[in-house]
Amino acid sequence: MHIPQDPGYTEKYYFTPGDLGYQVFRTKYADIGVLICWDQWFPEAARLTAMKGAELIFCPTAIGFDLDNKSAEEREESQAAWQIVQQGHAAANACYLAAINRVGFEKSPDSNGGIQFWGGSFVANPSGQLLEKAYTEEEENLLCSIDLSRIEEIRNISSHPFRDRRVDSYQDLTALYSD
Repeated sequence: MHIPQDPGYTEKYYFTPGDLGYQVFRTKYADIGVLICWDQWFPEAARLTAMKGAELIFCPTAIGFDLDNKSAEEREESQAAWQIVQQGHAAANACYLAAINRVGFEKSPDSNGGIQFWGGSFVANPSGQLLEKAYTEEEENLLCSIDLSRIEEIRNISSHPFRDRRVDSYQDLTALYSD
């Protein structure tokens, strides 16, 4: 749905935004939603996917940083922000979330620099807690058991935000810019 356009991520040149909305796929294991790459940064995308019934949201991505233009501190902050946002989606929507990220280095087409993908794929539970986390510098198959009954337990807590949403106050979310 969302297409990034940043240094190192010139995807708007190759792709157009999606137009099918946020899909949920019913499987014999769970109802699964998918937020691809840049979609995973938008809380509205995670909320709509969960509201359509997703028990597990998969977020496949290829996210990293340009080693030449980021300090170690900036790289650490970027990686931590990514993880915090995804854990927040799991907690805010009381569903499981599997964030899958690429590892390794890819040279830029002009051989000047490139992107170091930070890996660190993980699974968060409906409270946003990490259940499992993969390596940051090498490929790994990450297996994690989940208990779908936890979703209803958490959503039935008296203060869950699905019940108390004030949709009458969200009109400004449809505006591209705020006044």
